[in-house]
Amino acid sequence: MLDEPLDLEAYDGVCSLFSALSSPARAATIHLLSEGEKTVGELVDCLEISQPLMSQHLKILRNSRLVRSRRAGRSIYYSLADDHVAHVFLDAWNHSRHPETAETNPESAR
Repeated sequence: MLDEPLDLEAYDGVCSLFSALSSPARAATIHLLSEGEKTVGELVDCLEISQPLMSQHLKILRNSRLVRSRRAGRSIYYSLADDHVAHVFLDAWNHSRHPETAETNPESAR
């Protein structure tokens, strides 16, 4: 496979990304934002969580460079930082929804 030892520090970024997605509320937020930008209020209503808790989740997602925000008047709109975020999330979502795929085809994991 590889002739040289792996530099484990090179994986810090991907581990941070998956860590940011490790909360169901944050994963659901990414899923909602994959459909288009939303205000904080819309996210709160969809997820049925408090606004302060939503703000904490959004801060983690922003710090992980998964979402971005823009202000329009008194509203703050959130969207995915780029298309890669949607692809990573939706691939993980589809994989988790179909666990039998990984079990029946171990060669696909290579």
